Amino acid sequence: MNPSPTSERKFSRTLVTSALPYANGEIHLGHLAGAYLPADIYVRYLRLRGEDVLYICGTDEYGVPITLTAERQGISPKELVDRNHASIRKSFADFGMSFDNFSQTSRPIHTETSQAFFTDLHSQGVFRQKTTEQFYSPSQQRFLADRYIEGTCPRCNAEGARGDQCEKCGSSLDPTELIEPRNAQDGSPLELRETTHWFLPLGDFQDRLIAMIDAHPEWKDNVKQYCRGWFKDGLEDRAVTRDLGWGVQVPLPDHDGKVFYVWFEAPIGYISSTREWAAAQGDPEQWRKWWQDPETRLVHFIGKDNVFFHAVMFPAMLMAHSENYVLADNVPANEFLNLEGQKLSTSRGFAVWLPEYLEKFQADPLRYTLARNLPETRDMNFTWEGFQARNNNELGNNFGNLINRIFTFVHKYFDGVVPEWSEAMMTDLDRQALAEVEADLQEWARRLGTFDVKAAVEAAFHAGQVGNRYFDESAPFKTRKTDLERCGHSLGVSLQIIRMLAVMLAPVVPFAMEKLWNWLGMETALWRGGWNEGCRPIPPGRKLGTPEILFPRLDDEVIQPEVERLKKLLEG
Repeated sequence: MNPSPTSERKFSRTLVTSALPYANGEIHLGHLAGAYLPADIYVRYLRLRGEDVLYICGTDEYGVPITLTAERQGISPKELVDRNHASIRKSFADFGMSFDNFSQTSRPIHTETSQAFFTDLHSQGVFRQKTTEQFYSPSQQRFLADRYIEGTCPRCNAEGARGDQCEKCGSSLDPTELIEPRNAQDGSPLELRETTHWFLPLGDFQDRLIAMIDAHPEWKDNVKQYCRGWFKDGLEDRAVTRDLGWGVQVPLPDHDGKVFYVWFEAPIGYISSTREWAAAQGDPEQWRKWWQDPETRLVHFIGKDNVFFHAVMFPAMLMAHSENYVLADNVPANEFLNLEGQKLSTSRGFAVWLPEYLEKFQADPLRYTLARNLPETRDMNFTWEGFQARNNNELGNNFGNLINRIFTFVHKYFDGVVPEWSEAMMTDLDRQALAEVEADLQEWARRLGTFDVKAAVEAAFHAGQVGNRYFDESAPFKTRKTDLERCGHSLGVSLQIIRMLAVMLAPVVPFAMEKLWNWLGMETALWRGGWNEGCRPIPPGRKLGTPEILFPRLDDEVIQPEVERLKKLLEG
């Protein structure tokens, strides 16, 4: 038994990225369900299989929102991003995210990498230089980004509309449309001045991008439809540089005060993070194997709001480079996660923030609940009552109770040693139960190999149901009095079911399954090819560890305050 993922081409290694979280605040459940948890589950699955995989991420730390937040807090942008990076990094670690490298785009290696990337494209004449008019603040002696400009909305005449949007009527705006535009910080008047920037002609790459996507019919429909919508309208030139103080400086003479747009340099952060990892391994050039060897499979995990950047813009940039970079083999983008039937709103605080969650609850129940409810093809909903039910009824009753009952019987009646069980003693009941769970394991592997996490977890859940049914029907609680040999045999069969369950649940609830793996006395490290041992029978005579409650019950008194907090936010 050795099922493999459904894939026409076999690669030597897999490079997995998750969208760089923006270092302007904390991680919430919507982020986890979109780009992070499904990626971690997939990466852990590959590690179980013993495959060569590298998981890369880091914080995205430039752009106007960072400067605005830093100014409001009276600190420098660098202080803000360093603080938020440390918090995000800790939250991810406590949640069980298994990044091989988690970097920052404000680090020197990223500056060097993105500047070298720009220089390569510039030296080839890829960019187009254009002169446009932009608002300039004489009082501050600098060009202003749209969010630093305010005025009267031309649509609804509301005061205080920003250069990108009117909060009152919701209209998207261009700063030049505002009536009486002024500096949002000091109210001083503005004037239009010419400024010159570099643009990436995306239209020049449209045919190659279409061919790339057409070569991947297995991609999610949402990704293909988004891309085809942009192709239908025709791709336009996209500005690569802007006038701003906080960002990676353009490495050209006479370009002081000009930096890269985040959309250009942030995805290069995947490359710089890989370079950072390679240097830490003592082989600084090893990054090329992961980015320039066609035997590497590149997979980007993102939310649907990032499809354009990862399926169109970043591939175009890689195509334009003089060196041959691998292109994405898949971009499994998820839809959005709603909260208690409402859209998440970070501005109102209507979210469940990961650091706050981890102060009160364990990581595994949230990982499991989100995995069962991932917005893979449509928007999904998270509720605290649903979270409680998943923990108590599924993790606790379906899995935890089964594990506890089996271990308790073995310790009580067989001195904590795997009882004698054998093929010769197999009954139809035994064979049917093992066959069902083995089929679930095969389905689990097939589904994870095609990024269908929800269906994979459903297969694991069914295996748990089979295990509970088998335990009840084989009735060791009865045979221990009448036929101790039969009792031991059925417990031995039950442990084989538990062994396969540990494999299936490991990527989803890693903290609990690492404990179970040790209790089972497994000799292979779980994340270093544990699949092979997880597919081999546990022999009689092995000493088992002493279990504990893996999934403590969550009572109403700990869940209700979370429900009430969200209700108050909606009401107020």
